[in-house]
Amino acid sequence: MSTPADALVALVGTQFRAETEENLLSEIVQELERLTGAESCEILLRESGDVLVQRASTQAPEFNRRLKLGKGIGICGRVFVTGEPLFISKEAFNHPDFAHYPGADERSHNSMAVIPMPGSGETRLGVLVFGRPSVWRFKASDKDTFVDYANVISKIILGYRHAYQSGNHNNRLGALSEVSKTISTSPYVEEILQLLVNLTAQQFNYRVCTVRLLDENRQELVLRATQAPAKAYQRKRAIKLGESIAGRAIAENRPIIVPDVQVEDDYIGHDLAAEQGLRSMICVPLTIQDRAVGVLSCYTSEVRPFPPDEIKALETLAQQAAVSIEHAKLQVRDTLMQEMHHRVKNNLQQVASLLRLQMRHGQYKSLEEAMNDSLARILAIASVHDLLSREDLDHVGIRSIAETLVQHQQSSLMLPDRRIKFDVRGAEVRLNMTQATQIALVLNELILNAVEHGFKITTDGEIHVNVEEKEEEVSLWVSNSGDQLPPDFDISTASHLGLQIVENLVRSLGGRFSLKNVLGWTVAEIGFHRATSE
Repeated sequence: MSTPADALVALVGTQFRAETEENLLSEIVQELERLTGAESCEILLRESGDVLVQRASTQAPEFNRRLKLGKGIGICGRVFVTGEPLFISKEAFNHPDFAHYPGADERSHNSMAVIPMPGSGETRLGVLVFGRPSVWRFKASDKDTFVDYANVISKIILGYRHAYQSGNHNNRLGALSEVSKTISTSPYVEEILQLLVNLTAQQFNYRVCTVRLLDENRQELVLRATQAPAKAYQRKRAIKLGESIAGRAIAENRPIIVPDVQVEDDYIGHDLAAEQGLRSMICVPLTIQDRAVGVLSCYTSEVRPFPPDEIKALETLAQQAAVSIEHAKLQVRDTLMQEMHHRVKNNLQQVASLLRLQMRHGQYKSLEEAMNDSLARILAIASVHDLLSREDLDHVGIRSIAETLVQHQQSSLMLPDRRIKFDVRGAEVRLNMTQATQIALVLNELILNAVEHGFKITTDGEIHVNVEEKEEEVSLWVSNSGDQLPPDFDISTASHLGLQIVENLVRSLGGRFSLKNVLGWTVAEIGFHRATSE
């Protein structure tokens, strides 16, 4: 067995190599196992309430942070409370104080050495555990050496924590400067948000960072950026202000800290947090002139506090981000105003093409019918521009488009003897200007088709619009409970102008379109890939 001096030489370097405390503890137990000839080594550290938590193990690292012992529980708990080391040469698992933990290989600890680790003041730091599956005779000199090891390791851990706290003060100032400088140079909202989460996670060593922006009309926080690679995290739903911890941060206009999201009752998504290894969280509101525009949420991979200087740095960063977002929105608005004539020209050309199609079609019974169809199509395009002026300037939600078209249908074009109930459901999938205009025209035709052809005979019923997105694949359904399609209906031979327009537009999106009877409903379905940029 090596001496504590050997241990100090071998282990002191870990304090400077380790990027996190978890890395430091892992390196320590591996080195101690080598130095002592033990076949397993664990470190259990004290957390709030004198609970001992396994933080590192060479034998069963899968129990790190999962194995927890209450005050005085087990051999480790006894040693921690009494402060007296305990050496058991054989059959430690039969000791009256041994705590049997489900799933643990107890035979690997046939012999055990459990040593208290001194902390700062009278508070102990935790316990150090060595084990072998065979009999281990402990000499008096061995026992002294184990105690010396525990003292050395305690100093290394406490030194690392002190260096982390003092060193990170300067690191955070540098990180704050770096992130602020970078996000202030971008003119695009989406780029600012992605830079914010990427750089914040990198500079502050967070496991995950996210930004949610506030949708004031719906009173929801919508996920707009995250550097988390997991698709499940990127698809997290919008959350209501009143149901979330992030909402509390906005309502109270202050950072909210959660010590451990995996056990916090108010946290939404425990399973995903456990899957991604998320522990402590801080939610910082993004405010400009005391008006909240969103929230920055940062997660660590270990349970730890957020020191005051770190919180202050994040608050400053959040304010800088909010200003950059507002500035970018103004720039985008100015750019859109300059380019609006180009979009208007394109849309007028699209209107002209639609009118030419109507002229060639020549199956309208009256001029009024033709004018109403033209009016609906022009208003569908106008709805996109209207939503652009009120929403994100460069992206529009499909559900918002559908709701606008339904409102227009109910207020302007519905025949007085028809009693049709509309229902718009699903995700607020956001599209760029080009796709939004095409989808507005598609939805307009499908809703018109459902009203005009689905309720020729039937006078009352329902029309549902459903929106869904899975991994950038968007699906839309417009269903009506009115008249069924004829048995010999074939969409490829249908001569209805609206369906021809839908087929052409869906084809230009690189998507698919179908129209069929399903369980007593007439269902029009389209699917396409959402473009990630304009």
